[in-house]
Amino acid sequence: MASPRHAGVYVESPSRVYQARDGSTRTYRTHLLRRSFREGGKVKKETLANLSALPDSAIAALKASLSGSVLVDAGDVFEIERSLPHGHVAAAHVMASRLGLKNLLGPDCPERDLAYGLIIARAVAPASKLATTRWWADTTLGADLGISDATTDEVYAAMDWLLSRQDAIEKELAARHLEAGGLALFDLSSAWLEGHSCPLGAFGHSRDGKKNREQIEFGMVTSRAGIPVAVRVFAGNTSDSVAFGEIIPVVRDKFGLDEVILAGDRGSVTKARIRELKALPGAGWITALRAPSIAALARDDGPLQMSLFDQQDFAEISDSRYPGERLICCRNPALAAQRAAKRESLLAATEEELGTIRASVQAGRVKDADKIGVKVGKVINKRKVGKHFITDIADGRLEFRRDQEKIDAEAALDGIYVIRTSAAEEKLGAAETVEAYKDLGNLERDFWSMKAEDIDLRPIYHYLENRVRAHVLLCMLATGVPPTFRTADPLGFSTGKDGIMAGKYKTYSPEFKEEAARLVVDTSRPIADVARELGISETSLGNWVRAWREKHAEEEPPLQVSERARLRELERLNRELEMELVFLKKAAAYFAREHR
Repeated sequence: MASPRHAGVYVESPSRVYQARDGSTRTYRTHLLRRSFREGGKVKKETLANLSALPDSAIAALKASLSGSVLVDAGDVFEIERSLPHGHVAAAHVMASRLGLKNLLGPDCPERDLAYGLIIARAVAPASKLATTRWWADTTLGADLGISDATTDEVYAAMDWLLSRQDAIEKELAARHLEAGGLALFDLSSAWLEGHSCPLGAFGHSRDGKKNREQIEFGMVTSRAGIPVAVRVFAGNTSDSVAFGEIIPVVRDKFGLDEVILAGDRGSVTKARIRELKALPGAGWITALRAPSIAALARDDGPLQMSLFDQQDFAEISDSRYPGERLICCRNPALAAQRAAKRESLLAATEEELGTIRASVQAGRVKDADKIGVKVGKVINKRKVGKHFITDIADGRLEFRRDQEKIDAEAALDGIYVIRTSAAEEKLGAAETVEAYKDLGNLERDFWSMKAEDIDLRPIYHYLENRVRAHVLLCMLATGVPPTFRTADPLGFSTGKDGIMAGKYKTYSPEFKEEAARLVVDTSRPIADVARELGISETSLGNWVRAWREKHAEEEPPLQVSERARLRELERLNRELEMELVFLKKAAAYFAREHR
């Protein structure tokens, strides 16, 4: 009796290889639906169809079905209960592992895993330590590191452990990125505190514009490329020069660099600090002169004359007031034009306000000379241009005019800066010295990345001194794991010796800022969610949204509360559907591969 037509049906995929005259080979594969059967005691085969035109996934499904497997729709047997974000944390985790961040932190232990997780979290999704422990459980990072169930007490213990490892970590970074006789950059910044219980908190010069908040100061040492090497935390009222004085023994003694050149701005490297450096064999410096010192060099036929810049924009001079040092005078025409325009705008704004006061005096609303003087003083000191005005105040009278002679004297030095260094010319030429001083801009970019763009160091909510220091150290290390892909270099790292690298500074186009702001305004989603989705800081996005709303304040009215709630619900449902669709596609592709 003959077998049924479907018995012995299978898919055969023979291939043929052809060799051309030039020696190259080509392979052709066909997929045939065939049936094997017995007839007259012999096994015979019959080709039923040529399936070569079908996609590979269909061939795989047919083979699986003919082999006895039961194929069902993935949606019928799978139910998505939970989906954890993976890609961004995996990218940061893999890159940090390749750069040796774990080994840099110290020996293998639970505290190291927690500290490593804190650094990755600070780079990818900066938040409070409590929020970070919850974030670990909501991503694959927590499971990968075994820290999903970590408590805040364990996190704080890990921070204390990391702080105890600071000297060893910084020494290793210095060995990787600094070299004897090389250049190290130093600068000081500040970050404000929430609360009034931190012993380091004090009122000082706020670089964040938070004059009514206590703050801490922190100084950072980097390589010329801006790679962070060390950080120190100081009280909020510490001056630049005092901080610089405390970093000198760190670089020389703890890093073992007997010969090094420290570059710092004019506020850090003062005369007192230079005296300390002169007393240390092998210690050098690069800084810049303040405006009064530059004016002194140009006064009374001094060594600084405008004719120096006739042929080029920098020249080297010497002066008896700076024995054993080199002075490199530089002129920046663009900076000169910028300063001239700014001075003119400040003078014009001050004249306008002084004109208002004079009108009040002439109208008799203000008569007393003392009261007139108080009003005038507030105006001319607000923009710090009092030296450029000559005023004549009496009872019932106010006259003022510009002091053009002083204005012209200041304008003559617009765009001119003088770099001061102890480095010998054979070690650093004039152009190299100028470039080395400009490298301080790399350190400024690190500060901006730490404080505003990527790491969100500020504000600081800790109130114990050791926790504040550990928090700043965490943020310094996190600058080596930037959260977004910004260049061909996978995570924006500057390549170099094996080890933690520094992230590059991000810039955004006006179009990107507007689209990001509209994403918040049009969808009513929280700024934190949108910022995390776009890989930018909440602070920056909040500023963009505020600017957008101010710009479009007169446009159509905002959505009602009920409309916003409905829109948020639709957005949530849409995100869930998108996640389900992505998962189903991946599952289908996976099972198709498994049954080939």
